[in-house]
Amino acid sequence: MAVLAGNRVPEGAEPVALAYAGHQFGHFVPQLGDGRAVLLGEVVGRDGLRRDIQLKGSGPTPFSRRGDGRAALGPVLREYIVSEAMAALGVPTTRSLAAVTTGEAVRRETALPGAVLTRVAASHIRVGTFQYFAARGDAEAVRLLADHAIARHYPEAAEAERPHRALLDAVVARQADLVARWLLIGFVHGVMNTDNTSIAGETIDYGPCAFLDAYGLGTVFSSIDHGGRYAYGNQPRIAHWNLARLAECLLPLLAEDEGAALEAAQEALAAFGPRFEAAYIGGLRRKIGLSTEREGDAALAQDLLKSMAENGADFTLTFRRLCDAAAGPEGDAGVRALFAAPAAYDAWA
Repeated sequence: MAVLAGNRVPEGAEPVALAYAGHQFGHFVPQLGDGRAVLLGEVVGRDGLRRDIQLKGSGPTPFSRRGDGRAALGPVLREYIVSEAMAALGVPTTRSLAAVTTGEAVRRETALPGAVLTRVAASHIRVGTFQYFAARGDAEAVRLLADHAIARHYPEAAEAERPHRALLDAVVARQADLVARWLLIGFVHGVMNTDNTSIAGETIDYGPCAFLDAYGLGTVFSSIDHGGRYAYGNQPRIAHWNLARLAECLLPLLAEDEGAALEAAQEALAAFGPRFEAAYIGGLRRKIGLSTEREGDAALAQDLLKSMAENGADFTLTFRRLCDAAAGPEGDAGVRALFAAPAAYDAWA
């Protein structure tokens, strides 16, 4: 318990705070870093997989700037609950091992109870990690980081003719699949900065996140996202934008010729759209109960979503009650009740 509360360092551990840069709401910040988190180390599970163990809220770090490095109980519990819910829903995510109250007050706008979260992740390598070294012109560090990412997460890329191109391809594919899963469960991350984009393809950093109630592409939950940059329906575009920032960092590794490197990056990024669409439409097909694939499936699903948006229908309940609708009229009535104009559902059904 002392370790989980940040009061004792495990034997053999050398805690570190990780450096990274990032685009925050589109604006580049060359140095961010773990301002209230420390990486205790790595463990290898019985499944042979290597995982990071990180404490969040354990105190100040070299990157805390003027912050206290502490975490309030509310955000700690939010990450614990939401990350475990995401895992249960089959969405790649960091996990929460423990949430421990500290007994100390954390000063924000008011005094709040403090807590420490123990986060477990495939790794904490972010797009912003690559940006940190690229912004400093440290090409060798970028190469070492890329090689480490390949060895840690994408060992098959090491066998490719161009390992670093294979790395970019793999990260693009994982991000496309991840964001498709977000949309399929109505999840809004809320702060998709490049420093919150994991190379491992996991959902990381649960800040102003939430799940949709009424379906709407423009839904945001961050109080500072006035322009809707990270709105529910904009998440695929932002994921692609973040991946383009990763590709910029990797350009010197993709090919010796600058033109060839740009072409390789563009080809890798172009694969995002088709990969995302296939994962998203495939998921929608399952959500509306289609067991076979037909040409009009995407249009059918989109017609339902359009009607849901126009009628304020609850995202999760609509798809849940569609399961009952197949059983008979009573179940169908349950879906109709979610629409401001039930006839809109009738027209679709």
